[in-house]
Amino acid sequence: MNPRTSDVEAFEAHATDTDLDDLRARLAAARLPEAETVYRVAPDPRRWEQGVPLADLVDVVNYWRTGYDWRSFETRLNEIGQFRTTIDGLGIHFLHRRSTRADATPLILTHGWPGSIAEFTHVIDELADPENADAPAFHVVVPSLPGFGYSDKPATPGWGIEKIAAAWVTLMERLGYDKFVAHGGDWGGVITTILGGRFPEHVLGIHTTVAQAPPGLTTDGLTEAEREWTEETRDFWSHRAAYAKQQATRPQTIGYSLVDSPVGLLAWILDKFAEWTDTEDSPFETISRDSVLDNVTLYWLTRTGASAARIYYESHNSLDPELRVDVPSAISMYPRDIEKSPRGWAQERYRRIVRWRSPETGGHFPSLEVPEYFVKDLQEGLAAVLAATR
Repeated sequence: MNPRTSDVEAFEAHATDTDLDDLRARLAAARLPEAETVYRVAPDPRRWEQGVPLADLVDVVNYWRTGYDWRSFETRLNEIGQFRTTIDGLGIHFLHRRSTRADATPLILTHGWPGSIAEFTHVIDELADPENADAPAFHVVVPSLPGFGYSDKPATPGWGIEKIAAAWVTLMERLGYDKFVAHGGDWGGVITTILGGRFPEHVLGIHTTVAQAPPGLTTDGLTEAEREWTEETRDFWSHRAAYAKQQATRPQTIGYSLVDSPVGLLAWILDKFAEWTDTEDSPFETISRDSVLDNVTLYWLTRTGASAARIYYESHNSLDPELRVDVPSAISMYPRDIEKSPRGWAQERYRRIVRWRSPETGGHFPSLEVPEYFVKDLQEGLAAVLAATR
């Protein structure tokens, strides 16, 4: 089909000096609580039992105020290519990097919470024009979810995962991509699942790090390791998902802190980077402070702490239990992710799993934690998907 390029406008990110000065002033004037009562000497994962330790937070806040360079990340966004288009009355922001290869396949990458497009900026070039000529190449599209980053903030209910998936199909069609592959993790993985299940006429196949099985399955026949996966996932949702309950029920309330206080926003997000990464103590063992702050500063400058939280209000526990995915699917279950599904369970929803991997390292943010492995895994997974469509 013909791309509707007239409906797509180029976009350039540029924070004002006033906003950056205000951020630094707020960081300098922050009022902090006393230290946690479970203090332990690092390294020790139990240091984070009551949340972000004071010493760790102070260190990052000081760096954010005196050493971090937002302009560098802003320049990177503009180098990749940023655009906006309006779908169902809502402005959608996205990165778009076309490959130079004639055999490239369109690919949409979808982030989740508390992530953003910042999860993918450093891997886009290798996906578009890989150094290995035998690796598949992709025309890469990375949209900001509604209410995230430079996308508009929905003013009415309704922008849940089903509507977002449909919007992604419209977006890809608008760019001239009638058929494409998709990848996602976290909410992006759920949206990717819906893309594969609802739009097989457009979606050639999917790759995901989230494989939510239908409800009601038993542990009969599972290996001991798979039973541990189910127990860990159950423990997470029973004891460590208060953030999700808060955002699913009272996103406006937590939103005031997330939009008014950069320290509050940082702590809310850093807590998840710490708990959900494959590290012994601190997320900065595998992810740089700059990468975390690229993500947090994007939330801060766009004032999207509240609007991003509302995806939980719209979509928590809303994946259709009857949805089945019949397009080829590649699935990778990282060992320290928060939700892991045994292959036998996943097959009840994903009917054509053409590649299944259980990496040895990595957590919820593999593109940031193990970027080289992540890119290779994504390339090989989508190569298997594309081979299954021929």
